[in-house]
Amino acid sequence: MSKKTNTILFILGATVFNVLTTIVGFVVLLVIFTYIINATGLDGEAASSWGVPVIFVGAIVASFFIYRVVLKQVQKKVDMEKHFDPIFGRKPPRKS
Repeated sequence: MSKKTNTILFILGATVFNVLTTIVGFVVLLVIFTYIINATGLDGEAASSWGVPVIFVGAIVASFFIYRVVLKQVQKKVDMEKHFDPIFGRKPPRKS
């Protein structure tokens, strides 16, 4: 496969991984939130009005950190320049 094909497949795979990580994180945080609400006896309707947006943002932040850790591990094992094309291209040299 060419470098461009590898780059496109990597970007698609990374996007799918990031979306799935966000969904799994949202579900896990929602289950934890539900158990906490049920255990404390708080009003679920009132708590969910602020809880769900906080959980959604928390899932996005968690998936960002997980993505960064996984990407660093991949970069340690794979020579990115050897297998992938630069996404934004190289900058031309400056004329002085």
